[in-house]
Amino acid sequence: MFDVRDSMILIVDMQEKLLPAIDDHEALVARVASLAQAARLLGVPVWATEHWPEKIGPTHADLGPYVEHCVSKTHFDGCKETGFTDSLPRGHGHVLLAGTEAHICVLQTGLGLAEAGYRPALLTDCIGSRRTDDKVAALERWRHHGLESISLEMALFEWMQTPAHPRFREVLALIK
Repeated sequence: MFDVRDSMILIVDMQEKLLPAIDDHEALVARVASLAQAARLLGVPVWATEHWPEKIGPTHADLGPYVEHCVSKTHFDGCKETGFTDSLPRGHGHVLLAGTEAHICVLQTGLGLAEAGYRPALLTDCIGSRRTDDKVAALERWRHHGLESISLEMALFEWMQTPAHPRFREVLALIK
């Protein structure tokens, strides 16, 4: 089970110039915005990466207000950036991944996190690629490596544990 005390969100390369090419990108941005807003309500750190922001632009404006820290990168695997894993919040070994492209930067960063000793989980309804086949391939490869996949709602309800949670109604409103 995921717990707010040891989880964090990593939004990978949800950048303004890249997103229009992503399949069903408007729905993806909305789901990731709900995820990020709920995470902040529940005290879960929200970080993001930006792949070559000077070329691809910043993180989408709908996500920016919820991102606590953003890391620029040039490698597809964010873990290959100097000091990246050392800078992640201490004590947050469950890294829930969202973003684009599922089969490139999200997958490679997730595999890098696993190799570095983290417990990455792929938020299957919060990732996207230009082509559906590439997203499917990313999910298959993720499973091949024995890594965990969950949905947005699975994460949120595990974090809250009960409808008696003081933020339950606010979080529920984000996904209804």
